[in-house]
Amino acid sequence: MPEKDTVTEPGTQRAERPGYGQLLRTRGAWTFLLPGFAARQPFAMLTISIVLLVQHTTGSYGTAGAVSATTGVAMALFAPYTGKLADRYGQRAVLLPGVLVHSAAGLTLTVLALSGAPTWALFLAAVPTGASTPQVGPMVRARWGVQLQGSPLMQTAAAFESVTDEFTFVLGPLFATALCTGIDPAAGLITEAALTLVGGLLFAAQKGTQPPVAGLEGHARVRHTSALRVPGVRVLIVTFLGIGSVFGGMQVSLAAYTEAIGEPGLNGVLYGIFAAGNMLSGLVCGAIAWKIAPQRRLLVGYAALAVMASGLWAAQSVVLLAGLGLLVGVCIAPSLITGYTLVEKIVPAGSRTEAFTWLTGAVALGQAAAVSVSGQLEDRLWDGAGFLVPMGGTLLALVVMFLLRSRLAPPPAGRTVARGVGHREPVAVD
Repeated sequence: MPEKDTVTEPGTQRAERPGYGQLLRTRGAWTFLLPGFAARQPFAMLTISIVLLVQHTTGSYGTAGAVSATTGVAMALFAPYTGKLADRYGQRAVLLPGVLVHSAAGLTLTVLALSGAPTWALFLAAVPTGASTPQVGPMVRARWGVQLQGSPLMQTAAAFESVTDEFTFVLGPLFATALCTGIDPAAGLITEAALTLVGGLLFAAQKGTQPPVAGLEGHARVRHTSALRVPGVRVLIVTFLGIGSVFGGMQVSLAAYTEAIGEPGLNGVLYGIFAAGNMLSGLVCGAIAWKIAPQRRLLVGYAALAVMASGLWAAQSVVLLAGLGLLVGVCIAPSLITGYTLVEKIVPAGSRTEAFTWLTGAVALGQAAAVSVSGQLEDRLWDGAGFLVPMGGTLLALVVMFLLRSRLAPPPAGRTVARGVGHREPVAVD
């Protein structure tokens, strides 16, 4: 007889192999998935929208890139604190003021650029614009953790979120570019601010799936701690910095390579192949019922990523570069998915949103640094020298991960983490 489909309840465990259909039948999932997708879409529009607007008003790609990088660095530095506040006071309490500040800051940057304000004013406005960027992706991941607590579907959810992120970063820049070039140079940033406001408010309204605030429910006595105090999180941050170096290095180096061979139109094709490999491997990774420990999977998968990234600088043809780019993309998604899965195992529930934002911020910071370094290498050395950045970033991260791999192991039952604060059950206070 065919197997009967059932709806997954939080905390239930299923014996059969988890799949995307089963994941999407999780009760309450669509209430945060749809507004969450709308709210995270502007995240991928922000950088390119700033670049196109500032370049149009100043005539300088250098100024445009610097202002955009300032936004990225501010976001990476402030994102973990946003996650920490969300864990402590609730996602809604952080999102409501956050989307208002971000929208206002983005519109202020737009007005300053259009009015010919001095460059220092653009940099000044870029800081709050980046710092207030809503971290909706980590918040969605935290909601999956609540809905799927103890379920084998957590690995599938991590894969689903990775694919969603990749789809967002493919669609967002295309949408922003079309708005800026087809309507008005300011249209991209204005739309980004509007989508952030509407999507963020809709997502914040879904109170039923929001993770409980540690220490505020049932008069529980829970000592809150920072996710950064968990040793495994610090290892994962280095790991994700290396992944960010791949994204940043690929963006700059592919553009420089295609420009050097007189085929700039191939840039989008090559990067699309890289992104497609990432998306496809993410889909496959989430459909597999893994029996290998996640920390071992991460080490093996990351080693494969470092090997593939190390060959990019030597590619001498478009076909070879496309093939290597595809393989690099294939290796990224399993590393991202497994890293996020490990957070569920090594971080106390009350600190997971913060942990997710540390990892998201690490990717953004690694990407910003790689863009800058790759650009310098392309200018000072040879065409394609920027591909040395993904190689160096992943190899350094792999060495750190190998030396500190024991810190990625989940704590045994009954043991605590983060200097005495771990997975202990809250003690009721009369």
